[in-house]
Amino acid sequence: MSFVDFTNVHQMLKATVERHGDLEAYRTIHAPARTSSVTWREFLSQVRRVGKGLIALGVGHGDKISILSYSCHPWVLTDVGAESVGAVTVGIYHTNLAKDCRYIVDHSDSVLVFAQNLEQLAKLQEERARIPALRKVVLFDGAAKDDWVISYDAFLALGDAVTDAALDARIAAVGPQDLAAIVYTSGTTGIPKGAMITHDNITFTCQSVQQCGDAGVGDVELLFLPLAHVFARTVVFTAMITATTTVFARGLDTLLEDMQVARPHWFASVPRVYEKVHSKVLAGAEAKGGVALKIFRWALKTGHEVSDCLLAKKPVPAGLKMRYGIATKLVFAKIHAAFGGRVRWCISGAAPLDPSIGKFFHAAGVLVLEGIGMTENTSFTNLNRPDNYRFGWVGLSGPGIEQRIGADGEVQYRGRNIMRGYYKMPEETAETLIDGGWQRTGDLGEIDAVGFLRITGRKKELIVTAGGKNIAPTAIEGVLGTSKYINQICVIGDRRPHLTALVTLDMDNAKAWATANGIAFSTPADLQKEPRVKQLIDSEIAAHESEFATFEQVKKVAIVDEFTIANGLLTPTLKLKRSVIHERHAKAIDAMYAGT
Repeated sequence: MSFVDFTNVHQMLKATVERHGDLEAYRTIHAPARTSSVTWREFLSQVRRVGKGLIALGVGHGDKISILSYSCHPWVLTDVGAESVGAVTVGIYHTNLAKDCRYIVDHSDSVLVFAQNLEQLAKLQEERARIPALRKVVLFDGAAKDDWVISYDAFLALGDAVTDAALDARIAAVGPQDLAAIVYTSGTTGIPKGAMITHDNITFTCQSVQQCGDAGVGDVELLFLPLAHVFARTVVFTAMITATTTVFARGLDTLLEDMQVARPHWFASVPRVYEKVHSKVLAGAEAKGGVALKIFRWALKTGHEVSDCLLAKKPVPAGLKMRYGIATKLVFAKIHAAFGGRVRWCISGAAPLDPSIGKFFHAAGVLVLEGIGMTENTSFTNLNRPDNYRFGWVGLSGPGIEQRIGADGEVQYRGRNIMRGYYKMPEETAETLIDGGWQRTGDLGEIDAVGFLRITGRKKELIVTAGGKNIAPTAIEGVLGTSKYINQICVIGDRRPHLTALVTLDMDNAKAWATANGIAFSTPADLQKEPRVKQLIDSEIAAHESEFATFEQVKKVAIVDEFTIANGLLTPTLKLKRSVIHERHAKAIDAMYAGT
């Protein structure tokens, strides 16, 4: 285990340029048949231009700049350019409401905001009077309308008057313990907190990730995660140190099409994408029925037999290997093709992945490696390895990262990946960073004899029933959420006699089921109110929770509208805002407990 002690992010980039300068660094998909790309050497030249532009605008060492945009090449370029001259990047989710953008810009003391387009600019203009410290907005795409706003090209042109000597002096002044970023948490339990991430946090973490896998020179990864989340940033910096080409997807709605264009060797995702693909594959097989469905079930059974051999590290018998080849040709090849046909492995993080989903893809020949990390530890602590993995566990800790279980069962970490603290929040910092530099995570878990970690719940989300039973809702939600008819589920039960749940429908599958069963409907609300749909969901819940203990079983369900970022029930990282959901649906919850 060895690490290069880079002085800063810019030095790490230069090391990659020196070794692989003429290889493709970043590619943007504009349309299925139209892409553009830059080499590592060209990217370094662009980074220097950004640095000069920031100097020309008076951005000093330690000044904060925000980026309000979907993930794209200018996002990464601006981020690295800002960090190179000692500025601090603050990402803002492009899905945030105007007031949420204002809070982050104001709290972080940002002096510039780089906005994706006029839609994002409108949010800032709406809150302009409340963010007086914001000097200018730079638009990635769109024309400036007043002196407060300039285009990206105009911003870059400002730097042409700055000398190379002035730029190099600024770069040389950036040290490993200087801040590179402030990353705001999603705010599931209150206002977002800004985790202060240093240059050393970034350069160490991506090297630790690198040593966990086989990402390498010439690989291609597809990025569709939001760069406002440190998970995506860590993926991008890992790609930088391994000289992997990052391809920027156009968006989640074009993801499958973009997979065909990028043909990635690996990619990182949140569980929701794997869950949706799993649901779509199962629904498609069942819709065909007949012989096609029988072949699918046979192939899946064969795949699980191969999976069991691999998990047990036993050789696959010749006869089974032959059957699996047929199963792959008839069924699994279509799943491989959906991911572009070259994927060796993919990563799932940011939330728990139900083990059955991981086993399904493994049976199909697609290895999903679950890991864990959080904003406060640069989004990486543990990861299953391509040659050493388990489903339902988040793997061994990364090289250079210590892990332990506290007296109350909490998972804790120590290492160079741990943040400096929360920006302007000393009390919250003291609660999170404790004796000897250990970070408290709020996760409950267990570590086995060889160092594998399994997460069993969240301390703050733990349900304690009226009968005194301690229940982790996320584990139950992960299992029940594998039903193809359930889109989202929020388990209720704290200080209640038993568990209930709020459920949102997977509308595509629910509509197909209703049509096949002669149920007339005009709107999603019609399906939510339909007694037979309610019976369907009840039966799905019962079927999926058969292995739960009695006190872990959901007794009643209420079907409600979808939880979204726009209606305030999901965080930008798609986590449930439980307290808000409970408050918003208090009547439905109380109705489920009426008479108990």
